[in-house]
Amino acid sequence: MKSSSKFVGVLLAGFLALAGCASSDDTSGDAGGNNDKEQVVVGISQYAPHTSLDAATEGFIKALEDEGFKEGENLKIDSQNAQGEQSNTATIAQNLVGNKVDLIFANATPSAMAALNATSDIPIIFTSVTDPVGAGLVESFDKPGDNITGTTDNHPDATKTTINFITEEMGAKKIGVIYNSGEQNSVVQVEQVKEFAEQGGAELVEVSVSTTAEVKQAAESLVGRVDAIYIPTDNTAVQALDSIISVANEKDIPLFVGELDSMKAGGFAASGFEYYDIGYQSGLMAAKILKGEKKASEIPVELPDSLQLFINKKAAEEQGIEIKPEWEKIAEIYEGQ
Repeated sequence: MKSSSKFVGVLLAGFLALAGCASSDDTSGDAGGNNDKEQVVVGISQYAPHTSLDAATEGFIKALEDEGFKEGENLKIDSQNAQGEQSNTATIAQNLVGNKVDLIFANATPSAMAALNATSDIPIIFTSVTDPVGAGLVESFDKPGDNITGTTDNHPDATKTTINFITEEMGAKKIGVIYNSGEQNSVVQVEQVKEFAEQGGAELVEVSVSTTAEVKQAAESLVGRVDAIYIPTDNTAVQALDSIISVANEKDIPLFVGELDSMKAGGFAASGFEYYDIGYQSGLMAAKILKGEKKASEIPVELPDSLQLFINKKAAEEQGIEIKPEWEKIAEIYEGQ
């Protein structure tokens, strides 16, 4: 019995020694892991490749960086673009959910709707969405939903300011509008334009398109029928904006647009804000979620922070418009970069 007890003691001592070594190795491994920042994965679903949406994505990423999430360090970005095809948005959303990203940034209404249809668990931050309530993305601005919130690109005063300028300062009686009736955000905007136009004694002439290939013909169909053209933040029309600008310049038709990037590209005037800024606002929201400070449901939907009427001096010359001195009191003159 004495010899047996001694043998068991030796075995026990050896086991404890091995356990101690294993524990020491594990501790060393944990320490090494703590030196590496935990990496979060953010999926980006952007509806189309055009200037405004690109700027919003850029602002979103910059906000994350400013909040301590740097790509290649503690942040991995899985960015995908639907190229303006709604069918692609569902595929992208499903891919991001399948890849188990920590958060989805949905840039534009179709991408946001697809993301919400794909997951009720992964937090979704949207931007460039005109009517988040009407699109069924959120219940209300103050109480968005379980896993979604974001920023809207529909400042309540932007469209009204632009249409009032068209009717009051330009004296237009007929306003042409080109949009894709399949885009819910565009339908909402056109209804707003119609309301404000009628209040100013003007009539709206609507032309609907389904693809970018139809946009130039739509613009040409308005020649001789309207006093001015207004292009909302419609993804289809904006992607083919150059063709509308060429018609407006050739036929001397004042071209008003729904956002500043389109104004800079050749639109005569726009009342708006920088899409970079609403992307940045969205990025700050995402950072709060990724840090565990807030849930999406606890962050209200936000409007753009600022609004300004801009007039493009070069576009005015191209479209045969003389800039009146009094306009400089109500608008900022954009002279190009």
